[in-house]
This record gives sequence, structure tokens and C-alpha cells, in this order.
Amino acid sequence: MTTSYSPDPSLNRSLDRSLDRSPVPATLGVPSFEPLRVRGGRQRWRRVVRRRGRAPAAILVMSAAALAVAGGGEVSADPPATAAAREQRPAPAVRLVSAPVRIADAATVRLLRPGDRVDVIAAPNSPMGGAGEARVVATGARVAEVPRTGETRSDGGALVVLSVPRPTATALVGAGVTSQLAVTLC
Repeated sequence: MTTSYSPDPSLNRSLDRSLDRSPVPATLGVPSFEPLRVRGGRQRWRRVVRRRGRAPAAILVMSAAALAVAGGGEVSADPPATAAAREQRPAPAVRLVSAPVRIADAATVRLLRPGDRVDVIAAPNSPMGGAGEARVVATGARVAEVPRTGETRSDGGALVVLSVPRPTATALVGAGVTSQLAVTLC
């Protein structure tokens, strides 16, 4: 037995009339617009690429903070890994000073240019005319300044300014008082 439902047509008419009297206004047509084009998408990507170092740094900071707060437990460090990490760290920067040094041979000094690396060798002065043992006073010293043409002494020496660590500068000044100094290019 099949029953079919057919609505009463009078109900449909009364429903239509009630809808016609509703306070809702009729819809208006939507005006046509040009297609929307978004600009700056490529620029945004370039900014992200330029700032690529910030995100990993922020993640590391957040991880370190979370570990510090949650930490409180034992820290297990592998001693060999720690020693290897210490070896890879760069040595602390050594503060350099300018040391004026009188080089005995002015012709050698004319070969030097600022930025050159030199070894300074001291040959002791002997009042008896005997030769003493020469020694290396400074290795890998950077030449900061050289004399201009004609700024040499009558005895043939020339003043050179070297950038060296403070202890090496002290050794150079001491050797310059008791010995004649020479340089070799590195």
C-alpha cells in the first residue's frame, strides 16, 4: 500500500500571499566589478627570504627558555663532545698595539707596504766587533705604516710601525735598544 502525499493547493496560495506581505525588501542586483588582483605577493616572499635567520633563532630561544623552565633535572653532557666544541670555538681576539720599530736597513723597508706580514729579527750589537746570536723577536707582525721617501736617517735606518700584541711590542722595544733589527717578509 502506497500512499502519496499531495499538498492542498489552497495552502500554497495562502503561503504565497503571506510571503508577499513580508517586511523583507526585495534583493537588488550586485554590480559587476573588475577582477581583484592582489599585488605584493612576490615582495612578501622576498622579505621572508631576507629575514630567514630570525625564525630559527626565535625557535632556539623559545626551546632554551622551555628547557630552562622545565629543566631542574640532571644535565647529561658527553665530555668528548664538549671538548670538541671547545676546540672549534675561535680564540678570543688579541688586542693589537702600534709599535714603532727602527729597522737597520732602509733599503729593506722600502720594499714594505702597509698590510704586509713580517718577522722581526734582532742581531745584538757587540762592542768588540764579534757576532752574537740572532733571534726572532716577532713573527707575523702586520706592517701598519712605512716611511715616505726621504724619511730615513743618515745611518741608514728607517722607522716602521707594526701592529702586534702588547707583550710582543715590549719585546720589540727592548730588542731595539740592545740590537739591530731586520725584517723578513712572510
